[in-house]
Amino acid sequence: METVDNCVLVLNTGSSSIKYELIDTESGGRLAVGLIERIGDGRGALTHTVAGAEPYELRRAFPDHESGLRAALDAFAQAGPDLGRIPLRAVGHRVVHGADRFTEPVLVDDDVIATIEELTRFAPLHNPANLDGIRVARAAFPGVPQVAVFDTAFHRTLPPHAYTYAVPRAWTEELGVRRYGFHGTSCAYVSRLAAELLDRPLEETNMIVLHLGNGASATAISGGRSVDTSMGLTPLEGLVMGTRSGDVDPSLPSFLYGTAGLGVAESHEALMRAGGMLALAGASDMREVWAKADAGDEDARLALDVYCHRIRKYVGAYYAVLGRLDAVVFTAGVGEHDARTRARSMSGLERLGIAVDPARNQGGEGARIISPPGSDVAVTVVPTDEEWEIASLALRLLGG
Repeated sequence: METVDNCVLVLNTGSSSIKYELIDTESGGRLAVGLIERIGDGRGALTHTVAGAEPYELRRAFPDHESGLRAALDAFAQAGPDLGRIPLRAVGHRVVHGADRFTEPVLVDDDVIATIEELTRFAPLHNPANLDGIRVARAAFPGVPQVAVFDTAFHRTLPPHAYTYAVPRAWTEELGVRRYGFHGTSCAYVSRLAAELLDRPLEETNMIVLHLGNGASATAISGGRSVDTSMGLTPLEGLVMGTRSGDVDPSLPSFLYGTAGLGVAESHEALMRAGGMLALAGASDMREVWAKADAGDEDARLALDVYCHRIRKYVGAYYAVLGRLDAVVFTAGVGEHDARTRARSMSGLERLGIAVDPARNQGGEGARIISPPGSDVAVTVVPTDEEWEIASLALRLLGG
């Protein structure tokens, strides 16, 4: 393999899953793609795919992230490519929360690990899993540079009036309470591609990126810089998500404690894991929600109304923040594949120059414009590729 020296292994270690890709950054090819699901619940599943071969699958319990990552390394040994014969340039790691301590990708060392661990208070579900990936990779590839890329880093450009909460100063100065924002790796990638799609310089383009997956966020981007974003101190704030509530009255936990005896930890867990579309419709997957709505389920229909209303509200607000809007960008699983959600969430914004063309919205693949020709604001679909962005940032840090 001529481009073997430019391979990066990317690990995206989530709260209950691990995604990984072995990327040849010279050609852009994926030499292997893997997914480990249901970590910790006794029904684990690993799927490892190599180009031109049948997927390698494994069904067994993965009690923790370390066991899942060890199984991923075994999958490379069993199904290829042999990592022992590929001199990796780097292992790139997605880390959810860097707070204000990490605003760029960094080479991992013991001090970096200690700081990420310290920041676990901001992301108790995600940062520990991210650290598991880093520790296993350091042990498996002791001579390979490990690079941490932070979800929050793209939002380092938020102005003080956008990231500051109106709370006691001691909270902000001593505890780090502020808006940090997430999905930054995705926003960085799709904003560049959206500008290319529009044939405009990124530094002259204003856009709103709607990252709609199981987690969902809206980000206002001016000239390639994040100027406002819907997620806050944690990934709970903002849009309605698969299992996360998004915006609620901040007094809700105290209300629940006073009226139902529900503790702070219990209410937070419910808002994170039992809220969102799961609470409204009984399903967190939008395909299931649409199927229920089509079958006449009134709860599912209301859930879709709530979901799209929240998106529409943020688009209007961020249009005002930006002052001029060139594009709305849909990305991630729902944003890329759910034409009906795209159309419904943009409905009623025609007076702002935002509209979806029914024919364009239904067809096509890849990066594309789905608004009518000549629209004041281009509505676009841009598939995200966070793994490629992480690999690219890792090489850039290493001078590649």
